[in-house]
Amino acid sequence: MGTFVYGLGELSDYEYVVVAARYNNRWIFVRHMARESYEFPGGHIEPGEMANEAARRELYEETGAEEFELTAIFDIAVRTKDGQANGQMFFADIKRMGRKPESEIAEVREFDGAPETLTYPDDYVTLYPAAVRWFERVGSQHRR
Repeated sequence: MGTFVYGLGELSDYEYVVVAARYNNRWIFVRHMARESYEFPGGHIEPGEMANEAARRELYEETGAEEFELTAIFDIAVRTKDGQANGQMFFADIKRMGRKPESEIAEVREFDGAPETLTYPDDYVTLYPAAVRWFERVGSQHRR
């Protein structure tokens, strides 16, 4: 059980996407209206939708990001006692934010690091450091 990171394209049958996004040289986290904790934007892939399309849609719906560069960075597997769900992690360099569409997201915030209160702390022990390592190694050219 747990969350595991794989090389890009190592998994298949993706069910969800997660987007590690930066704006103003800070990480973007969102807070769902039913929770007091934060998470990266993301969600389930809809039928007929590609992972990159889902990532673009979720990022816009949950943050209002209107102009951004999106890059798939690695695959994710979340294993539970009931099985495994595969997803893809993306990085978004947000250039311009607009008004957030009406959605289940109550708040969009910028952080220098991961917030203290995370919705899925067991997942973020793996996902956040992996996204930061990718950004420091490859994505730092996106710094603005």
